[in-house]
Amino acid sequence: MQTVDVRNRETEEQVRFPVASDLGAELASRFTEAGHQLYLVGGTVRDAMMDRLGNDLDFATDARPQRVRELLTGWADAIWDTGIAFGTMGATKRGTTVEITTFRSDSYDRMSRNPEVTFGDSIEGDLLRRDFTVNAMAVDLATKKFVDPYNGRGALRKRVLDTPATPQESFADDPLRMMRAVRFVSQLGFDIAPRVLAAIREMAGEIDRITAERVQVELSKLLCGRFPRRGLELMVDTGLADHVLPEVPAMRLEIDEHHQHKDVYQHSLVVLDQAIDLEEQGTGPDLVLRLAALLHDIGKPATRRFVEGGGVSFHHHEVVGAKMVRKRLRALRYSKEVIEEVAQLVYLHLRFHGYGKGEWTDSAVRRYVTDAGPLLSRLHKLVRADSTTRNRRKAAALQRTYDDLEIRIARIAAEEDLARVRPDLDGNEIMRLLGLPPGPLVGKAWRYLKELRLDRGPLEHDEAIAELRKWAEAEGITPPAEPGD
Repeated sequence: MQTVDVRNRETEEQVRFPVASDLGAELASRFTEAGHQLYLVGGTVRDAMMDRLGNDLDFATDARPQRVRELLTGWADAIWDTGIAFGTMGATKRGTTVEITTFRSDSYDRMSRNPEVTFGDSIEGDLLRRDFTVNAMAVDLATKKFVDPYNGRGALRKRVLDTPATPQESFADDPLRMMRAVRFVSQLGFDIAPRVLAAIREMAGEIDRITAERVQVELSKLLCGRFPRRGLELMVDTGLADHVLPEVPAMRLEIDEHHQHKDVYQHSLVVLDQAIDLEEQGTGPDLVLRLAALLHDIGKPATRRFVEGGGVSFHHHEVVGAKMVRKRLRALRYSKEVIEEVAQLVYLHLRFHGYGKGEWTDSAVRRYVTDAGPLLSRLHKLVRADSTTRNRRKAAALQRTYDDLEIRIARIAAEEDLARVRPDLDGNEIMRLLGLPPGPLVGKAWRYLKELRLDRGPLEHDEAIAELRKWAEAEGITPPAEPGD
């Protein structure tokens, strides 16, 4: 990593600033020669000072968007203007992406999140409208000036999130910044300044002004951060979760029948931590697994029943929970794929507890694998993570039992190709043997044979034909005579 020495314009202090390459200075020179200012800004400056600068660079300039396009033309490898309505032009150069935004001095109607885009003429005005002081720093790579009017560098040293303006003003302008605050806690491990935390508690309901799609993006980034538990706890403690994920704080009042020493909310956070520990190394965060771990017990408040002797039961909470997951994730505008995968994991997460000490038949193991389908690996992780007992002997016994199940799955899979369980006769053969045209009856026969396959394993071809004929007879279907009958 190369560095350049820049001087703090406010304090005259010299700051050593890391840069990924000379691309920024090259671009800054191009703008300066044309009579314009160009500053590296925002998260790019923050990340550079944290030694985590990537290949995406953000700039701010006094040049208007059309002029920015002219200056990029002939220099960039590619240019796009999808953000031009907000004053942003994008480009790529030698594998690096740059976004250049004209100085902004937006005003908000405070009825929605939408700003009235107004271009500004100073970097100070542009930085004032940014979300947090650690994102309100700028560097002029041409003049080597470091601009930090709101002491973002000091906040970065302390790892604290504060706002350039008052937090009340900032959140009234854009309530999504409250979600960004808890997201940065998860991603960066920062703390939130007391005045900012107080403002979030006071204004949490304002998040309802924000579209579900935007909230979902921040929630997903939070869940995929390094410290998602911290971010979630802040969401619950400040009241944000009451508006974004109300099912999570609702779990605080419920006692888990398997873990009497902790409530369901705390149990779910521990399961999330343990699921993250089980993620495949080098593959990145698994959003589906993390959502399933957090939400696997959200059906418990709705299914709580007090039983004689002072106990509590939550019968069928996995069924109710799967329905609740679908409803909440749809409201947050998650994709159909994510919704169905998370809901299926929640629905299946208790199935293992019927395994006992290995009493399941091979048929039950086949059904477990078939019902999980491509989610089997995630289901393994979720079930293992769901063991949060402090009793070491009990925890070890549960893990050994699941080890045994995985060994059985591997054995049966090797023998029977469980990944592709199909009936022993395909649809074409069913139609030929029963003299049926394509239609619902063929599907019904196919499903019957698949159930038979799951129960008994692979059948010999003649045996499968005999079973199909028995089924047809029970259904009142007369198959055509086979040659030689």
